[in-house]
Amino acid sequence: MSKQTFAVRVFENDPQWMPERAHESDAGFDLKARGFVLPYEIKREDARDVFPLSPGQRVLARTGVWIALQPGWEAQIRPRSGLSLKKGITVLNTPGTIDADYRGEIGVILLNAGTEVVEFKQGDKVAQMVIKQVPEVVLERVDDLNDTERGAGGFGSTGN
Repeated sequence: MSKQTFAVRVFENDPQWMPERAHESDAGFDLKARGFVLPYEIKREDARDVFPLSPGQRVLARTGVWIALQPGWEAQIRPRSGLSLKKGITVLNTPGTIDADYRGEIGVILLNAGTEVVEFKQGDKVAQMVIKQVPEVVLERVDDLNDTERGAGGFGSTGN
């Protein structure tokens, strides 16, 4: 498979915000938080450098990253497995989708699903970004669908 190149702009041209893979073979690029804003503060330009995230609380982590994807590609924002297992931190709308035509700063909605307050600081790794090719798909409306063995069974119906 050939390498794809996408343009990335980082906050104040500071290389510390550039997404990086921890290992060459990693699928995801680590994203760091440059600041935190509560959902009702989303329009504010300033952000907090430190944020204590309480159980059940959510916050937007601004990453200092803007990306220009080509048509037919998306960036998926996913939780970091270590944060999820050790502290109960997840990405609320996982995977978050960055569409090819979006040019705003990438934000990550963090949720504390754990039982203790987790303090985040500017520069902490908060999520990973996986870039995927998206096939061109056409949905065709029909009156009926073909039958399958599973049929309409879902939500735990397999094996019952």
